[in-house]
Order: sequence, then C-alpha cells, then structure tokens
Amino acid sequence: MELRQLRYLVAIADEGNLGRAAEMLYVSQPALSYALKNLESEFGVRLFDRHAGGVRETVAGRDVVAEARRTLSQAGRVTAAAERHRRGETGVLRVGFEASGAGELTTRARAEFARRHPGVRVEPKRFDWGQEGAALRDGRADVAFVWLPTDLAGLHAEVVHTEPRVVGLPSGHPLAAREGISVLEVNDEPLMWTERAPREWVDWWAVNPRPDGSAPRWGPTNDNVEEMLEQVAEGAAICFAPTSMAQYYARPDLSWVPLTDVDPLRVALAWADGTDDPLVRGFAEVVRELVARTGHAPGD
Repeated sequence: MELRQLRYLVAIADEGNLGRAAEMLYVSQPALSYALKNLESEFGVRLFDRHAGGVRETVAGRDVVAEARRTLSQAGRVTAAAERHRRGETGVLRVGFEASGAGELTTRARAEFARRHPGVRVEPKRFDWGQEGAALRDGRADVAFVWLPTDLAGLHAEVVHTEPRVVGLPSGHPLAAREGISVLEVNDEPLMWTERAPREWVDWWAVNPRPDGSAPRWGPTNDNVEEMLEQVAEGAAICFAPTSMAQYYARPDLSWVPLTDVDPLRVALAWADGTDDPLVRGFAEVVRELVARTGHAPGD
C-alpha cells in the first residue's frame, strides 16, 4: 500500500464519484477504478457501494478513509519537516484559502506572521469550492480560512470574518447599474454553480430555497473562480460571491451589485483537532489580534 493509493481513497470519498475524483487526481477513470478494486481485494472488504450517481462509503470504507486522512496528514508533516531542513528554515506553514479567502485579513495575517517568524516560510495554498476542510484533514494545509458552511469534522474552527454577498453580472446587464438587488429579482436568471462542492455548500451559496420557497434557475457549472467569471462575463449566467471577490477579481466586463436580503459569508480559521504545532498556534494568535484591532466581533 502506498500514499498514492490513500490519496485515491480520500479523493473518491470527497467527490462521491469516480469520474470527478479521477479528474481531480489527473488520472484516468479506468486506472482509478482498477486501483480501487485492487485495494478492496487487498483489504478483503468493500470500501464503496456503487449507485447510479456515483459511489458512497461503506461502514468499513468510512473507517478506512478516516485512517487514510490521518496517515496523509502525518505524511505531510514528515515531508514538511524534511523540506524545512533542506531549505535551512525553522519551519513551513501552509495557509489554505479559497478565492479571496477572508479578504484583506488573509494577506495581513500572512504578512504579520512572517514578520514575527522570519525563519518560517509561509506558503499560501488556494483551494476551489469548499475543499479547504478536506485539505486540512488530508494534510495539504496546516491552517486555512474556510468558507462556511462546510464539513468541520475533525477540525477546530473559529469564525474570524464576515462579509456581505454580491451578485456578479455581465457589464451590459439591465440590473448592472443598481445600488442593490433582492435575490428574488434575479430568480429568472441562470445561476452559476459547481458539482465539485458538497450540496449543502452549493445550496447555501445559491440561496436555495429562495425566500418565497422557489428554487434557483440552475445555469452552467464550473470548477473554479476563473471559469465562473468567464461565463458570467460572456452572459451565460450570473453568480453570487462575497464582496471581496468583487475587489480581488475586478474586470471591465463584469459588474458587482450588493445582494440586499441574504445572509453574509462567514469565514472560519480552522486547523486539525488536537494539533500541537506551534506555528499553527502562532498564526491563530496573529489572526485573533488582527480581528480584535478592527473593533468588530465575528458575526457583526
């Protein structure tokens, strides 16, 4: 058994679909299916049940995948320790985030932490659409700014940032010049969404159901921010996003208008439960201090 095989198991569990897992891993679906069959044969138990929409973990599979996550997390720390000594540094901290993260707080926290720990290399790690939690569990990140709602199993999380949401429109859209828009005013507009995130995450972003009980009009799918914005700019659909995305991804063919009647985005700083990494604790302390300086409690 190799770490590569454990990564396969975790990806299959996270995606719930062999095809999507294969795309994420950059392997062919037949090769991934073959690897899964070999592992099930080696272990002597079925790890996933197949169904029309993909696969789901068996009872044995849940236990095996949980251990695989822990093993990958530890392997990541082993690699980081070796890399630290190779570079002659006192440490490496991998900070995960999604798209615009927690806005300016993300960049300020990394910069302030680097100032206080000049021998530590701070690596920003970007993840797409709700994958920050999985990255923490499988060891691809040490600490992360996580967009809620998300699966926080096995993680410690503290809400550190909130921000309003906006609607992204092509610049020529009839509503593009408005100062604010109700979510019900865009009920008939096709809405960008992704198949790569958990359904709870997708529905929260889509405001599904809407205040009147209706469902969104689902538009094209995308795998990352860049694909989403390209399709919005060409007029294929609209999108919902945090205010910081409007600032970080400004472009002349897009307009961003505040959504006036939806819950704001909440961002948590998260890391693996039980971690004793002093760098993670130090980064969390920096974030808490920066939040305290703003004079706003999380959720305000």
